[in-house]
Amino acid sequence: MSITPETLEAEFSLPTAATRLDFLSRRDSGDTALNTVHDADEDDWSSLKTIDTSLDTYEALELLALGEVVSRKAHDSQLIGIRAALRGGADWEQIGTALGTSPDTAYDSFQEAVSRQLDADAAAAARELAGTRPAR
Repeated sequence: MSITPETLEAEFSLPTAATRLDFLSRRDSGDTALNTVHDADEDDWSSLKTIDTSLDTYEALELLALGEVVSRKAHDSQLIGIRAALRGGADWEQIGTALGTSPDTAYDSFQEAVSRQLDADAAAAARELAGTRPAR
């Protein structure tokens, strides 16, 4: 079975994809706390053993695809956040600052997301909420 962002996108929500991505990343990072086991038969520190937790090929490909899934889902959730900010009274200067970009870029990104993610009626309402392009 091929691992693609599309197959994983249907399986994972943003929080579950991020959790799985974090788990796989930590497991493959060489973190000694995660890569150490304790032999229950002995009570001294000499019983601690480092184990190999390198990801197999499937898990490595899953890690890669999950990174893309998280990126896509986080980007798509930007539309929700911008609409909430606009409804709360934020202006494009504030939204741009929150996104680490200019007001123009934030506005353009919002317009693209509206076109890509919403049906005609919802898009019209979102564009009305957005108002006009911010002054430069």
